[in-house]
Amino acid sequence: MKKSVLTRYRVMAYITAVLLVLLTVGVIGKRLLDLDGFDSFVTVVGIAHGWLYVLYLIFAFDLGSKMKMPVGRQLWVLLAGTIPTAAFFVERRVTREAEPLIAQDADTTPAAA
Repeated sequence: MKKSVLTRYRVMAYITAVLLVLLTVGVIGKRLLDLDGFDSFVTVVGIAHGWLYVLYLIFAFDLGSKMKMPVGRQLWVLLAGTIPTAAFFVERRVTREAEPLIAQDADTTPAAA
């Protein structure tokens, strides 16, 4: 497995998680606190999170298939982008599991002369 597969997953996990936290704060401000000005914020952040979550799904699925994750674990990684802050924790765990696979692949790849 290449390091770039893990890197793009990690980037999208962080972006998705941050946008979801911002969206949650925006919805709390809009619905529970009745603060003015949160309507457009929630709309923009919600649209951004929705589209970027699709990219997250693609990259997480690619990573999971290359790591040969079981289906249940793969589903948890895919759903982590829908639970506020879950993607931060899942990303750390997946990274810890993927790094030995990357190192193993680097050891078996012959060096360019």
